[in-house]
Parts: sequence; C-alpha cells; structure tokens
Amino acid sequence: MNKNEMKDLLTQVAAGEVQVDDAILKLKQEPFDDIDIAKLDNHRGLRQGVGEVIYGAGKTPEQIDRIAHTMWADGQKTILITRMSEVAAEKFVKDIPFEYYADGKIGIVGKKMEQEIKGSILVITAGTSDIPVAEEAAITAETLGNKVERIYDVGVAGLHRLLSNTDAIMSARVIIAIAGMEGALASVVGGLADCPVIAVPTSVGYGTAFGGVTALLSMLNSCASGVSVVNIDNGFGAGYLASMINHMEESK
Repeated sequence: MNKNEMKDLLTQVAAGEVQVDDAILKLKQEPFDDIDIAKLDNHRGLRQGVGEVIYGAGKTPEQIDRIAHTMWADGQKTILITRMSEVAAEKFVKDIPFEYYADGKIGIVGKKMEQEIKGSILVITAGTSDIPVAEEAAITAETLGNKVERIYDVGVAGLHRLLSNTDAIMSARVIIAIAGMEGALASVVGGLADCPVIAVPTSVGYGTAFGGVTALLSMLNSCASGVSVVNIDNGFGAGYLASMINHMEESK
C-alpha cells in the first residue's frame, strides 16, 4: 500500500464505503513477508510513496519470479525489476501483467503509474554508449509516473549538438545528465539549466577512465551549481531521485 492507496482507503471509511474493522485489518497486514529467500517490505510504499523495487543482478530467474509474484499477490500494483537479464525475462512466468525493456534491462510487473504532474524530466547522454544507463533512468522515471524526454548523443566533443536543444534544457523541471569518458557533460548542462541536474557517470571510456571513476570525480568537482551525482552506472538511482524532485510540489 502506498500513500495514495492509504488516502483512498481512509476516504472510503469516511464515506461509509468500507467498514472500520476491514480497514484496520488491511492496515495490520504484516509489514514484511518472509519467503526464505527474501524478506519483502510490504510497507515501503506507505513510508516512501513507492513500493519495493527488485534488484535483479545476482538473483536467479526463479528467485526473481517468486519474489515478483509474491509482491503482486500482496497487492503491489507496480513492481519494477532492475538489472534484469533477457534470460530472466524469458523465464518469467507471465500469468500476471509483465513487460520487459531490453535497452534498460528493466522488467515491469503491473502497469506504470499515472502521470499526474505537469513537470518533465529530461534525460541527456553524451554518447550512444551511455544509452543503456539512460534507458534505465528514463524507464524508472516513467514507471513512477513522470513525463520523460530524451536527448541522446550530444556530448561535448560536438557541443553544437547540445546547444541546439537549449529550449528543452531550459524548460525541464529535472535533468539527468549521463556521461562516461571525462564526464564533462554534467557541468555544461549545469551551466545552462535553472533546475536540479543529476549527474550519472558511466563506465564508458578508455584506460584512464578507470571504469567510470574519472567521470565520477569530474562530476563531483563540477563548478556548475545545482549538480548532484549518483554512483557509476546508477541509472535507477538517478531516475528515482528525479521522480522524487518532480513530485515534491504535488505532494505538499
């Protein structure tokens, strides 16, 4: 149960559509579900507004399938599975609504949340090689009920490509800037935008890129105000944070 579902339940109680005892029973449900291989946090949606997300890397297809089906049976209407392999997607038992996005390695059980806010999230990459991380961020944000726009392959090696998109940059409510190599894109975008910029370093690059460490340090040392940084290749974290920022005014 998330916050909106809690409000709906209390509204139904106030209107006499749901009995008080039934509502109490719903609220008393176990805060977590122990299924041996995992302890599923059923109250996360109530605490944080978004239900638990399944991190697929390191889990077997059978474990992912069991966890997702249990969460669905417990009433979670939108289940995000990140870093899900194509093998796990193929083996997923599709007796419940399921869709797989290969570019971002994301599976979704149920449906994406409704877009109830006006603001948009802009996802920008320096290169085509950054697109897998970008799609993880974009699909995460879309699943959480955000309008997402994409601008790919506009890195600083051809700065005119980025500058041709200044209207989109200046009208976004949140920007996710994704780059490997030296990670300069985030600073440039930060110098153009009046909204928060979430920088995502990627592990793209030659030897001294050190698997994304060079881009990470460059982004952490950005002289552009309003730039924050998530971990290397963490598209999910960027998409989730962007969604939180985009929803802040609506939640007041």
